[in-house]
Parts: sequence; C-alpha cells; structure tokens
Amino acid sequence: RIFIIWAISSWFRRGPAPQEQSSAGGTPRAPSRNLFPKDTLMDLYVYISEHEHFTDFNVSSALFWQKRDLVYGDWTSGENADGCYEHYGEVDISQSVQQNGSIYIHVYFTKSGFHPDPRQKNLYRRLATVHTSRMINKYKRRRFQKTKNLLTGETEADPEMIKRAEDYGPVEVISHWHPNLTINMVDDHTPWVKGSVPPPLDQYVKFDAISGDYYPILYFNDYWNLQKDYFPINETLQRLPFRLSFCPLSLWRWQLYAAQSTKSPWNFLGEDLYEQSDEEQDSVKVALLETNPYLLALTIVVSIVHSIFEFLAFKNDIQFWNSRQSLEGLSVRSVFFGVFQSLVVLLYILDNETNFVVQVSVFIGLLIDLWKITKVMDVRLDRENKVAGVFPRITFKDKSTYIESSTKVYDDMAFRYLSWILFPLLGCYAVYSLLYLEHKGWYSWVLSMLYGFLLTFGFITMTPQLFINYKLKSVAHLPWRMLTYKALNTFIDDLFAFVIKMPMMYRIGCLRDDVVFFIYLYQRWIYRVDLTRINEFGVSGEDQVSPRP
Repeated sequence: RIFIIWAISSWFRRGPAPQEQSSAGGTPRAPSRNLFPKDTLMDLYVYISEHEHFTDFNVSSALFWQKRDLVYGDWTSGENADGCYEHYGEVDISQSVQQNGSIYIHVYFTKSGFHPDPRQKNLYRRLATVHTSRMINKYKRRRFQKTKNLLTGETEADPEMIKRAEDYGPVEVISHWHPNLTINMVDDHTPWVKGSVPPPLDQYVKFDAISGDYYPILYFNDYWNLQKDYFPINETLQRLPFRLSFCPLSLWRWQLYAAQSTKSPWNFLGEDLYEQSDEEQDSVKVALLETNPYLLALTIVVSIVHSIFEFLAFKNDIQFWNSRQSLEGLSVRSVFFGVFQSLVVLLYILDNETNFVVQVSVFIGLLIDLWKITKVMDVRLDRENKVAGVFPRITFKDKSTYIESSTKVYDDMAFRYLSWILFPLLGCYAVYSLLYLEHKGWYSWVLSMLYGFLLTFGFITMTPQLFINYKLKSVAHLPWRMLTYKALNTFIDDLFAFVIKMPMMYRIGCLRDDVVFFIYLYQRWIYRVDLTRINEFGVSGEDQVSPRP
C-alpha cells in the first residue's frame, strides 16, 4: 500500500512544475545544495518544553538528550552498526500538561563545535544549525456510549466515566502519549530547486532565504506507533516514559513515509473519518509486522483479485436480474428478506455512528435490493386508493411466471419450514440480548438484536433456494457467474480472516458461506443438464442442436 501511494505521488510529480522556478528578474533558479555536506560532524540537542517556540536554552531540565560527534550519512556506527542511536528517559510534566495541555519536542543539529542558542554569538551560526519541532502528545476523541440494562437499569460502565460524560458530554478530547519516537535525518544531496520540490516533500525541504541552499531534511517518524499503544495523560501521571531514537533515512524510504503520513487536503468527510482511518491502519501495520512475508505477498495479490471479482459479481448480478424474463426456480421471498437485512444493517450503523464511507456503501446496496423487487414483482401505484387521501398506494403483485410455476409452492414451503427454526432462535436471542447486554434504549435494542441475529444466523436465509433446487431437481435457473465470483471472494475473505485481526463471529461467517456454496456445487453436480427439458422460453436443448446433414 505504501509503495502504491509513493508510485502515484511520483507519477504526479512528472506534471508541470510550480511557478516559482524563476527568480524576481525572470532568470531560472539555480539548483541548491545541502548545507551539511556528506560526513559532516554534528552535535544533537533535544529539548522538551510546553512552549511551541523554544528559547529556554539555559534551563538544564529542558535538555532531554545531547549527542556529540555524529556523522551525517553514517550507516555503520551505533550499537547495532546501523547508524542508529537511542536514548531513554522520563519527562516531568506540569499540572497544565496533566490537564490536557500540550508538550513539544525541539530538535537541533549543529555542526560540531557550534551551539543552537542564538544568544551565544561566538558559538551560533545560522547556516550551521538545523532545527525542527512538533507537538509530541496527541489529542484523541473518547466517546462515551451511555448504555444500561433495559430491565434493571444497571450498567457495568466505570462510575468515573459516567461522571466525566455528564461533565464533558458524550465526546471528550483527551491528550494521549506514546513512549516511542524516531528522529530521521534524510541522507540526501539532491540539487533541489526552490519552488519545484513536489508535494508532500516540499513541506519538509527548508531553504535558506539568503544563500538559497537547503538544510538537511529532518523527519519525525511515528509511522509504526500503533494507536492501541497510546495512553491518556491525566492527574495520576507525574512522569512520562520516552524512548527517543536517531537514525539515518534514505531518500526513497522517506518519500514512502511522507506520502503515507500526509492526509488529503480535501477533508470534506470530516475529522471522524480520519480518526477511524487511523484505527483501521493499525490492522494493516500489524499485518506488515507480524505476518509471514510470503503470506503477506499472497494477501496483496489476492486483495487486488478480490476487488476485480467484487466488481464482476456486482455487474453480473445486475445483468442477471435485468435480463431475467422468468422467475421459475428463483426464491422471491429471499429477495424481500435481503431488503429487510440491508435495511436493518443500515439503521444499525446509523445508530452506532459508523464512518460515512460505510454508510454510503450500505445505502447503495439497499437501493440495489429495492430495485430487485421491481424485477421479481409487479409494482404499481394505485392512484385511486390513496394513503391518507394524499399519497398513492404502492401495490405488489406476483409475476405470472412465478405464480404459474411450482416455484411459488416450494418457496412458501421452504419459508414455512424455515420459520420453525428461525422464529424460536430469534426469540431466544432477543431474550438473551435483553437480559445480558446493555443498550442505549429500546430502539437500539431492537436494532442490535436484529443485527446480531442476522450476523449469527443469517446464512439460514440462503437455504430456501437450496430447497427449491432440491424440489425442482435443477440449478439451471441460478446466476452462476455471480455466485462464482461471490464464492471466490468468500474464499479470499477466509485468507484475510487468518491474516488480519477480526471478530471470531466474522471468521465463522466466512466458513458457513463456504459450506453453503459447496452445497450449491454438489447440487450442480447431481442435477446435470437435461437436454430434453423445456426451458421457460419453450425451447429444449435438443432443439438448439443443429441436425446433421
């Protein structure tokens, strides 16, 4: 994924250059050079402060780490002979930081023998000092779902959390801390031209206003800091653990990190989407860190294939229903049940504030299921018998090809048998959900109960079609292309279920879908094609075979 983002950003870099390539007199700007040549001896100074702009060089407690005689572009020194150095310490925090205040890190690299304090005239040189800083705490939103047992009114939520929710509301912004951070100095001597550095790299390459040359590129690398490792800063903490590392970084790897960590400027979906995106990226990072490289490579390949199959399944599903003239052998009731499922899922994710992209995708799926109703039923507007005397009444009538065939009888029979299993299970799950689970209200209980039931026993709704196939002793009426693509995607989901952390119920769901499809395959094998059978168009297979001369 990182490589794809870097490749796309590289492709955009080949476009027209920005407008600042010429100087004020119209002459082209000359390529610049790095102010720190290769193998320059450097001193590292790291200060930690509560102020965004640092001036307290004389305060000894502000100095967190000092490292002398580092070599720019050295990849062989250090404890592990990789050019990296590490320092661990604890940061004392004030009451202001405990109460959601900010804390900053200020990093200075100077050529050996110089000092970063501008007030020390004899030791400070502007062109011999490179500086960068950033806020090292991270503000995250903590949401409080006020739930309770609807029968007893009791809740297992922490009383302190309930009190904070009453004081600060359902959403509270809290300062968080991660104990690890890496300072990367990019080993790069590219002759950059001011104004032509491509984004997002342009925000890191800093040019000197007088000489026109650029300072070494410093990059705070926290890409591998997982969201689950952040912890909140509060009044109980007096010190914060902090492990700071310094490592050289190649230009190519820096481009990968910079492209991946840069968020889109078109943030029209809101900050909530990016917060959830951070959580979702954790699963990708864990997969990169913990998965066998061969399995990971296979996962990347099949994920691309998954997208292709998903598109083909979508296309063939619409194509099948759009061109279908007869409903013989197809379960109409299953189509209506699919609409009910999609509606429950949509209402559930709206009630639980899922991100916007998921809401749109589920809504589009619901629209497609509603469109299928118009293909399996005759839907008309009754303008004579209006609802409340204002709105036309919508009427549904079974198509003739469905009524006249034996499919309707078998469909009714299948759902009657299914109800003997489905309704007792639904009742048991409703009682369990009411007794042992907490909910925001009765509306949320109904939605979560129905959603949990469909997630657990939803595969049962696929059995009426199996029953109709058994009664008709045929599977020729099924959209096999669409089913094949969906089945292949289910097998791919099985692979993802082992690679990416996900709920056990979802993994079981992938397995049961596989079982149902294998039953479809078994039916296809035992119900072979009968050329003497008359299809819905009144044509047999024998009629389509041209007679021999």
